[in-house]
Amino acid sequence: MSNCFKKITVLIAIAALMTGIVGCGNQSETHTESVTETVETVESVRTDESATSEAATENSTDISKEASNVDVGNKTLVVYFSATGTTKGVAEKISQVTEADLYKIVPKEPYTDADLNYNDSNTRATKEQRDPDVRPEFEDLNIEIGDTYSTVFIGYPIWWGEEPRIMDTFVESYDFDGLTIIPFCTSGGSGISTSSKNLSEKAGSGNWLDGNRFSGDVSLEEIRSWIDGLSLE
Repeated sequence: MSNCFKKITVLIAIAALMTGIVGCGNQSETHTESVTETVETVESVRTDESATSEAATENSTDISKEASNVDVGNKTLVVYFSATGTTKGVAEKISQVTEADLYKIVPKEPYTDADLNYNDSNTRATKEQRDPDVRPEFEDLNIEIGDTYSTVFIGYPIWWGEEPRIMDTFVESYDFDGLTIIPFCTSGGSGISTSSKNLSEKAGSGNWLDGNRFSGDVSLEEIRSWIDGLSLE
């Protein structure tokens, strides 16, 4: 009886042990499947994110290509000479309103404050203005005006009632045939009519419109109003 009971006990223990092993095996398989599913999900998300990123990159590239091929149609130029900075400020405002390209006429020999002393009859500027044949040189602008633009604003200060002689050099250096030319000047009191007439005659080409004189503190709205009145196409 005792031996039989021991055998039964051993058999029960073995059965319990086998059940535990089978259960652990099932749990291990379930855990393995769960981990596998998780890994697959993560990989799927990564793949989707990668695809989205690639698509965004392609769209961005296409947009950049499209933008780079857009013709903004900017055919307006503002070119100016400014020895003290006054004309420069006006030119920048005209360029801002018209969305035009902006170029500065730079003399090869810069003007100093002493050169511009109006009270000294022996200064460089005074001597230049007394001689209508003087042609001060300027640095190459590196632009093809006639082939690139249809409208050109030309700005300068008034010296001794006229345009600086370097402006004569400029207009004689380019062919303005077929272009609309709009002069503008800065001055404390002298008008633009004499200088505009001089420049148009020396240029010998271009459709010269009536220009305008500005003070250094002209507002952006005043510039805009003037340009609107020109009825430019």
